[in-house]
Amino acid sequence: MWLDAHLEQVVILIAYSGMAGIIFVEVIRRFFFGLQAPWSTSIPVLLFLWLTWFGASLNVKKRTHLSLNEIRMKLPRGGQFACLILDAVLWIGFGLMVIYFTTTQVTLAYDNYAIVPGTDNVMQWWFYLATPLAWVMIIYRVLQNLYADWARYRRGDSFNLQPSIMD
Repeated sequence: MWLDAHLEQVVILIAYSGMAGIIFVEVIRRFFFGLQAPWSTSIPVLLFLWLTWFGASLNVKKRTHLSLNEIRMKLPRGGQFACLILDAVLWIGFGLMVIYFTTTQVTLAYDNYAIVPGTDNVMQWWFYLATPLAWVMIIYRVLQNLYADWARYRRGDSFNLQPSIMD
């Protein structure tokens, strides 16, 4: 499915384009016209939440996040699989904590009608929602990878312990 393969890239592209567009236009406006939208310093920072957390999800999907693969590659196949399972358990456990606490933050911003500084009606929770949503995606990607690892293990195939972001 196209969306499953490209969701993170689409979110990253939209967030990055929005950030770059706002910053570019506002630098021109400030330099040449002495004008600046009051929200131009707030919105790009909040868009960065979408960029970073969905970027993290993309790296989990492609397995290009930080890991200790040098140690893992020296282990026997069963040890490698056990480490991959441990990775998944740790990702899921940490992800559930992040989702719980950031959902609390989103709810707090929603309940208090928190507005982005410099705007009249742009709600902060719209941007804070990036963190729990991206962590749901991270857990989903971890489960996808775990399923693929389990299938490789059952078939006797080797694990891809040296992935590239360009794959």
